[in-house]
Amino acid sequence: MERQAEFYHQVGMMTEAGLSLVQSLESLNRAKVFRSLARQISQLIDRLEKGSTFAESAASIRGWLPAFDLALLDSGERSGRLDVCFRLLSEFYRQRAQAAREVIRQLIYPALVVHVAVFALTVANAPQRILSGEIGAYLWAVGSVLLPIYLLGLAVFYIAQGSHGFAVRALLEKFFGFVPLLGKARRCLSLSRLCLALDALLSAGTPMARSWTLAANASGSPRIQKAVRPFESAIEGGRTPGELLNHFRCFPDMFVSLYQNGEVSGRLDENLERLRTHYQEEGFRKLKLFTVWLPRMLYFFVLSVAAYLIIRFWVGYYEGILNQTEF
Repeated sequence: MERQAEFYHQVGMMTEAGLSLVQSLESLNRAKVFRSLARQISQLIDRLEKGSTFAESAASIRGWLPAFDLALLDSGERSGRLDVCFRLLSEFYRQRAQAAREVIRQLIYPALVVHVAVFALTVANAPQRILSGEIGAYLWAVGSVLLPIYLLGLAVFYIAQGSHGFAVRALLEKFFGFVPLLGKARRCLSLSRLCLALDALLSAGTPMARSWTLAANASGSPRIQKAVRPFESAIEGGRTPGELLNHFRCFPDMFVSLYQNGEVSGRLDENLERLRTHYQEEGFRKLKLFTVWLPRMLYFFVLSVAAYLIIRFWVGYYEGILNQTEF
């Protein structure tokens, strides 16, 4: 995410300075600023020289950019605001990278605590096994505890990727919705992406019905995508999006109110910008709170396990003494 943010920043800065897209990308390639993106940049240059737009060129590189980026870049080219879209995407990815870095930083110490607890507490008679030379048995016992944790972490990481089908992503959205703070953070960020894409698409002159469909896909939320499916036919039938929003719970009251107000007053672009800023800030704020509380929950879990093992040890110890006394 940090690399993607820097890529958008560099290209946007060069295009604002008056360079063409091809010149900007060739400059990045010559400077070898993005070695890991050299293949994608070369393909972009090749397709741009053949007459494709930037969004079309990027879309032809399979698996590189998500639908959100492509929809925003396409709308930016249509509206002549591609440099603005580069800046927005750069800031968006930079904030996501900062949040991810904060999560990792907060989890390093709890991860160490969990490993120490496993090595020291979860394996019965660990010191005796080590001193008696039973290293292999001890490591096997430790591995039998840690391996399921690693496999669970890898499974969560895999299923959390955005490349799965609609049904899988919808199920994941429901699951994460029950996680305190994280569910609300994801919903806020989805609404922020929706507003950002919708504003850019409407500014590009894209028809209202088509803009809502593309913006919903760019939001990354299956729930929003499902809600917006009937919008296109309803809007073409004469209804406004503001009238339709009241029927879906995935759109908060604040979103509905400001959107309807923007429709009536003719200041929809300003209200979409306000909504984008609000939900983006709120989403990252809740995500930051989640990174603060997650280590605390892990500490509580480790302390609970340690307390249970200590109590079980002393209960067994005194039971042994009482049994010897009775004998």
